[in-house]
Amino acid sequence: MKKLFALLLCLVLMIPVLAAAETEITLWTYPIGNWTNAETVDGIIAEFNKVHPEIKVTVQYLDYTSGDDQVTTAIEAGTTPDIIMEGPERLVTNWGAAGKMLDLSDLWTDEALADITATSAAVVAACKSADGKFYEYPLCMTTHCMTINKTAFEAAGAMQYLNEETRTWTTEGFVNALRALAENGTTPVTGIVYCGGQGGDQGTRALVNNLYSGKFTNEDHTAYTADSEENIKALTLLQDLVNEGVLTADPAIVAGDEIALFCNGTAAMSFCWNASAAASNKASLAEGVESFPMAFPSDDGVPELCGGIWGFGLFDNGSDEKAAAAKEFVKFVCDDAAQGPKSVYATGFFPVRSSFGDVYAGTEKAENADFAVFMPYLGDYYNVTGGWATQRTEWWNLLQRVFAGGDVAAEVATYTTNANASIVK
Repeated sequence: MKKLFALLLCLVLMIPVLAAAETEITLWTYPIGNWTNAETVDGIIAEFNKVHPEIKVTVQYLDYTSGDDQVTTAIEAGTTPDIIMEGPERLVTNWGAAGKMLDLSDLWTDEALADITATSAAVVAACKSADGKFYEYPLCMTTHCMTINKTAFEAAGAMQYLNEETRTWTTEGFVNALRALAENGTTPVTGIVYCGGQGGDQGTRALVNNLYSGKFTNEDHTAYTADSEENIKALTLLQDLVNEGVLTADPAIVAGDEIALFCNGTAAMSFCWNASAAASNKASLAEGVESFPMAFPSDDGVPELCGGIWGFGLFDNGSDEKAAAAKEFVKFVCDDAAQGPKSVYATGFFPVRSSFGDVYAGTEKAENADFAVFMPYLGDYYNVTGGWATQRTEWWNLLQRVFAGGDVAAEVATYTTNANASIVK
């Protein structure tokens, strides 16, 4: 009896010890592919718990309508999550710069740095603050491109003006293709520079910047530079092409409308495309429309594309124990040889680690692999610049004024003045 009592006493004494061994952490995630799907995320956590059963992960799902307000409220109340999944705009430029995030430099091992740099040095730069701290550990990325109707291009003899293997073309080739398409008349219009709002503005920015290798901001992302000689030259070219009648500008539509006009065969190209757009619009392609994704044309034939980068940041909640547990979760999700590719697959985007290779081969998303050719073309991740929301409005207003016949240099000067005035110094 005494032995039984002693055994029960030992078990009772062990309960607090066992309970104390479990660390609870919270993950908040913005809507990034299937990371909004509880079944998918629960499955990832279940795999993590096979390795780390002592760490309990609770998830909250955010959207882009109220998510920022929820995070702001949590910061003010001191109830921020341990982990948050998003991109450099928020993790680095916003919350990191405000001193709310933990430096994740220890996760950036030499091996990780080399693996990610092999995919894109721009990813590494975007995850790091001006003072050298890493506030984001990335999982996936994508680049935005454009697409052409290969059927229309073939009919006009315009395929000769692009490189089908690398999916690149020069500014000269682009102009020649527009003229060939317009002369052939296979489609009602060649392409449309949409400027009815900010929807899909990454497409028009990339079009302008690439034509003569212009930059959208300065190198340290403290000023907008649309008033450069290269960008003025590019906007002037587009204005001239519209006046010539081989290109269209429409102040009444945004990217979604332009995509629909491409899909129904009205336009021979779309300036707003990526793997996600291809998947969601596949069933909408009219007979005779064959989408052939392309990089934006550039004077030197080497494009610099806009893109997205998504990964994880850790809020500084004052607990070394929780921070250590959170880092274990991030490392498992992003770095594990088996889980990492599955984590990327759930986003629908592409791995930042070159060692992961093609995560879509042999799957129902196999067509996504067609867009991997664009990953090395990711350009400067300039959308971490301050005053971003104001700049977006100023951009489409600029395009409207230019294509209404405004003087390009004068209109660009107005844009640059207003956009730069919105940057909080």
